[in-house]
Formats: sequence, C-alpha cells, structure tokens
Amino acid sequence: MAYEAGALEATLAAAAGGDPELMAELRAAYIEGVGRQVDLLERARCDGNWVVAATRLKGLAASFHSARLLVLAQDALDAAPGEPTVVRRLKSYLVEFSGD
Repeated sequence: MAYEAGALEATLAAAAGGDPELMAELRAAYIEGVGRQVDLLERARCDGNWVVAATRLKGLAASFHSARLLVLAQDALDAAPGEPTVVRRLKSYLVEFSGD
C-alpha cells in the first residue's frame, strides 16, 4: 500500500495505538473523507460550495497532519472555483495514498 510518509503515518499510528485493524479503519476513514470532499469540489457549481469543500479538505489535512494535502487544499482555495487541474491533483493524491 502506498501512502504518505511522515506526520500522517505517525498520526494514524498514534491514534491506532498499535492495533493494525484500527490503523486500517482510520486510513480508510481518511481516504473516504478526502474522497468525499474531492467529489464535492468536482461537483461544485458555485464559489461557496467550492470554498466549503476546500476548507474541509484543509481541516482534514490539519487534523491528520498531512502536509501534502494541506498544500493541495490551499491550492484549491487559491484557484478559481471549478479549476480542473486542482481536482486532478487531488484525485491523483487519493490514488497514490490508497495504493489503487
């Protein structure tokens, strides 16, 4: 499984307390949460929806100590709503993280 090394891995490991099943559940919840917000970004038809989804991504990044997602979320906030390159980079991040 490919995943972001560093602080995100340490955060998941600390939260799981050495339980591999819980670690897998936390990783799946992270992937699901990020995926949900990326989907909302992709479907956003107004500035407000775009900003809300990007801000939630930034919150997930901060909560899980994911530096890479934090940069991507900030890129979304800085971009024009609906910017397809931002969505593509976020989808690529998800694929890399989940190992799909």
